[in-house]
Amino acid sequence: MKGNGYGRATPPAGAGAVLKLIREGEAVTRADLARRTGLARSTVAQRVDALLAHKLVIEAGGSESTGGRPPTVLAFNHEVGVVLAADLGATHSRLGVSDLSGTPLAEIAADIDIALGPERVLEWVHERFGELLRKVKRKASDVRGIGIGVPGPVDFHSGEPVNPPIMPGWDAFSIPEWFSTRYDAPVLVDNDVNIMALGEHWTHWRDTEHLLFIKVGTGIGCGIVAGRRIHRGAQGAAGDIGHIRVSGHDDVVCRCGNIGCLEAVASGRALAQRLSEQGIKANHSRDVVRLVRAGEPHAVRMVREAGRSLGEVLAAAVNLFNPSVVVIGGDMAEVHEQLLAGVREVTFRRSLPLATRDLSTVPSRLGDRAGVIGASVMVIEHILDPEVVDRAVSEGVPVGATS
Repeated sequence: MKGNGYGRATPPAGAGAVLKLIREGEAVTRADLARRTGLARSTVAQRVDALLAHKLVIEAGGSESTGGRPPTVLAFNHEVGVVLAADLGATHSRLGVSDLSGTPLAEIAADIDIALGPERVLEWVHERFGELLRKVKRKASDVRGIGIGVPGPVDFHSGEPVNPPIMPGWDAFSIPEWFSTRYDAPVLVDNDVNIMALGEHWTHWRDTEHLLFIKVGTGIGCGIVAGRRIHRGAQGAAGDIGHIRVSGHDDVVCRCGNIGCLEAVASGRALAQRLSEQGIKANHSRDVVRLVRAGEPHAVRMVREAGRSLGEVLAAAVNLFNPSVVVIGGDMAEVHEQLLAGVREVTFRRSLPLATRDLSTVPSRLGDRAGVIGASVMVIEHILDPEVVDRAVSEGVPVGATS
């Protein structure tokens, strides 16, 4: 065994590590795997045979030969199971089913109020999952994992929301336990902004080490990608920029009880409320978007000002975190020309030149699909983690099985 630089020996590559090399295209023949891992060819053959038996790998034919019989090419079997995902917003949700490569097979979007409570909302989600599975001709037994995003703080390890301000009845409710009687598969739960950040990063910015994803919709939140991984913080509260104070707004009271919070100043809910006070009909962020697209001058001005307030907070975040990319998503990103103009104006003026020298500030490319894609990726990366694969192989159970 090789040393890892800390006086400990690195264990030999197991079936999970071999699968990872095959998935990523770094080694796709038995000979390549032996060279990359340093394992004996007989050991590699054992690892590959185990993956073939679990249908995680298939033999896809021969590669170009350097003489003699062409070596058999190995490929990841992304059709061995499916993943279910739900991005639950305050009033609007998107659900999907994907294969194990993250390719969406079917998606649906619908309105449901998260304030209806966990039992009613999750029963609705379960019904939609059933519809999706029937649409792609799959069964509950084919499900290898479930990913759920919710609009509030989450204890990632337990899958329980923690004092979510807009989710009455959800505090400490075990979402994984609710699904445990319906699927024999792990259930991962995270804040909706984190899964949106993951979806956007995995799809379009995979080579970027450090990224901030800002969701501006009913509320405002931030997903942080650090070292290509979601950074959740000690208690999962990292990225809660909606409750950072904005200067010049001491007359604005936030629902959290503090004054001048960014969310109370610049969110879609806050803008809709101010427009209504001026006699312009607007109930939520999507109404604000509609008004801006129609050229309503008060709405256009408010969105530009909201961008400046967001830019003030982002300038501090850019100086602190030094990301390469800031992605703006959520409902308000649909009018990104006006919003980003304000954001860029203040961010670049108030951030250090070194921090903004190569900074890109861009709208989300995935739109409202970012969360459902991110929820799928979150589950896939978990169930195909080398240690998880090794455990499934040793126990003789399908990857993702919880029993």
